[in-house]
Amino acid sequence: MKFIAVTACPTGIAHTYMAAESLEKTAKELGHEIKVETQGAMGIENELRPADIKGADALILAADIAIENAERFEGIPRIEVPVQLALKDPKSIFAKVPNRG
Repeated sequence: MKFIAVTACPTGIAHTYMAAESLEKTAKELGHEIKVETQGAMGIENELRPADIKGADALILAADIAIENAERFEGIPRIEVPVQLALKDPKSIFAKVPNRG
C-alpha cells in the first residue's frame, strides 16, 4: 500500500521527527511505501505534494496537535493516533489503517 503521514507534537522537536522515522522504518519492514510530512518547530518539512496525496491509499495522522492545512486530506481513508503510538507500537497503526476496496 501507499501511505502518506503527518507527524506533529506540541513542542515540534524530538518526538515529531522520531515518529516520522519510526513510521518510515516500519512501513519499509512491512513492504509498504510511505511519505511523511513533519510539522514541527521548523514549520512544515517534507511537505506532501498533491500527487503524493492523490496517489495515497491511506493517511496516518500521528499528531498531538491540530495540523496545518488538514483540508488537503479530505476524502482519504485515515487513522489518527497519538505521536507516542508511532514510537511505541507503529505496527499496530498499519494494521488499523482502513483499506480502500
